[in-house]
Amino acid sequence: MSVRIASRLFTGYRKPLIHNSTFTILKYPGLIRTMASSVPATMKGVLIEKTGGVDVLEYKTDLPVPFPKEGEVLVKNDFIGINYIDTYFRTGLYPSPKPEILGREAEGTIVGIGTGNLHNLKVGDKVVWMGTAAYAEYSAAPASKTHVVPSALAPGVAAAALLQGLTALTLIRESYHVQKDDWVLVHAAAGGVGLCLCQLLKAVGAKTIGTASTAEKIELAKKNGASYMINYKEEKDLAAKVKEITGGEGVRVVFDSTGKDQFENDLEVVARKGTVVSYGNSSGAVPPLAIARLSAKNIKILRPTLFNYIFTREDFDSYTAELFDLVIKDKLNVRIHEVYDLKDIKRAHTDLEGRKTTGKLLLKP
Repeated sequence: MSVRIASRLFTGYRKPLIHNSTFTILKYPGLIRTMASSVPATMKGVLIEKTGGVDVLEYKTDLPVPFPKEGEVLVKNDFIGINYIDTYFRTGLYPSPKPEILGREAEGTIVGIGTGNLHNLKVGDKVVWMGTAAYAEYSAAPASKTHVVPSALAPGVAAAALLQGLTALTLIRESYHVQKDDWVLVHAAAGGVGLCLCQLLKAVGAKTIGTASTAEKIELAKKNGASYMINYKEEKDLAAKVKEITGGEGVRVVFDSTGKDQFENDLEVVARKGTVVSYGNSSGAVPPLAIARLSAKNIKILRPTLFNYIFTREDFDSYTAELFDLVIKDKLNVRIHEVYDLKDIKRAHTDLEGRKTTGKLLLKP
């Protein structure tokens, strides 16, 4: 092996780098990290330095490539998932330190590894991961939330399926364990999570009522398993319509990603001893609630986050393996709305917030 001294990539090392055409070993006092030799010093990415509208999304070409710390792997991203939660961090609805690179998931190739427990991941693995700072060419991802992509999945599908698919799967298992013949109301049924919910609920044998805003979205949700659809922009009394469909029974569970706008309807249509699962805020945050209101029908209200359902490596692996198995066996169809260039991030966020999309939005660096 020919060895040379490398002086680029990262600063802070005190001993030379051992380098060949395939990998670089960075030697620190007591630490060793392996990096693919093709890793540059800078990268493209999207940075926000303050909260606000889409104008705060700054496309950069000279951001420093991150360095994998203990328990992390460095991934060269091929496809990056866009999720509505990204807009919450951008607008400040969810506080987070700035400056910040947004994004919670991506698919790509491991090009570097840190120290510690890496769960048998190695340089060269094709993976999908969940974490932070995904809107970039390279991301330092937590090994505990990184999963090898099955070879049977087409490029981009893992990134499109991961966060929204896991959200839907855990909602119907953990937030409320849906049973056959349960009446279920799904808001935003033609969105990324909504379409996954419709398919999974049909497989369970539930009776799904969905809401959407256009004829196109209503038809799409029906094709993906919704039994009934309601156009919430045209229906004057959504609660009355749900009660009509269910014969006055109401629904056993509501899965609501919209937040403020539909919350009062949710309380109205949920059946006695039913459950309202509020897992998003696309119309704004739900206002404070007097807990005594729940006693009228002995209902339950949850505000879950996916990460608490997949907190352990075992739970993450189990649910992710099941999700990809459903996709491979054609039991779950992952719809990709559009793959945007990373530099077009402002248009992607505008489309998402303008309710112009159906299914998953992806970025390509």
